Amino acid sequence: MAIDLAPTVPGAETRWLERPITTPGCVIIPTYNECENIPSLLPRVLDHPALSVLVVDDGSPDGTGDIVAAEVEQNPRVHLVRRTGKQGLGTAYIAGFRYALARGAQYIFEMDADFSHDPRYLPDLLHAAETAYDLVIGSRYVPGGGTTDWGLGRQLISRGGNVYARLILGMRVSDLTGGYRCYRRQALEAIQLDGIKSNGYSFQIEMAYRVRQAGMKIGEVPIIFPDRRVGASKMSRNIVFEALLNVVRLRLGLL
Repeated sequence: MAIDLAPTVPGAETRWLERPITTPGCVIIPTYNECENIPSLLPRVLDHPALSVLVVDDGSPDGTGDIVAAEVEQNPRVHLVRRTGKQGLGTAYIAGFRYALARGAQYIFEMDADFSHDPRYLPDLLHAAETAYDLVIGSRYVPGGGTTDWGLGRQLISRGGNVYARLILGMRVSDLTGGYRCYRRQALEAIQLDGIKSNGYSFQIEMAYRVRQAGMKIGEVPIIFPDRRVGASKMSRNIVFEALLNVVRLRLGLL
C-alpha cells in the first residue's frame, strides 16, 4: 500500500510528518473526487474544538488532496495522508487509524465526505464514547434515527443487509453497516488491524464484529442520514454481493 506523506504545496515543510494530534478526537475522512464537498465540510467539523481532521485522499484527480494540503498549511488541526490511486475504503480507514493512534488521538471517528454524515452529530458520538461505549455507531435504525431522499430499492438493500448481518453474526446492533462512528483508542488497540480483510461495504460489519470479539461495548446514537449532497455514489452491486459473502466468511472464521 503506497502512501505519500510528503507535502506538495509551495512552502510546505516536512513538519507535517511529525505533527501531533493535539485534540482528544480525530475525524478520519476518506476522499476520492470530493472537491465540491471538502472545502465546506472541513470548517463544519472544525467548529467542534475537541476535534481534529485527518483526510485520507486516494489520489483524487479533481484536486481534493491539494485543497486539503492548503488547509494543512493554515490550520494545525488539519492532517492529510495522500495515497497513490483508489485502494478502497477499508485500507483508507486502516491507514487513518494507524496515523491517529501514533499521534495520540483518544477518540477516532469515521465520517464520509459527502454530507450524508452531518457534522452536528459529532458531539453526540463523542459524548457516548467518553461516557459509555468503546465503539459508538451513528445509527439510522434506532428510535430517532432515519434516512431521507432514499429510494425504495436502497432502503430495502440497507435494511435487509443489516438484518442479514445481525442474524448471521448474532449481534444486537441495529446499524452494522453504518459508517459514521467513534472508536475509543482502546478498542482499536484491542483488535488486530493487520487482520482486517474487508475493504468495501463489509468493512464496517467486520470492524464491529472484531470489536465485539475483543469484549468491547458497542452503542448506537440516532442520526438522520440523507442522500449525498453532490457527486456520485460509489456503491455497486459487486460491493453489496461481496459484503453478503464476507458476513458468512466472518461467521465461519474464514475471514
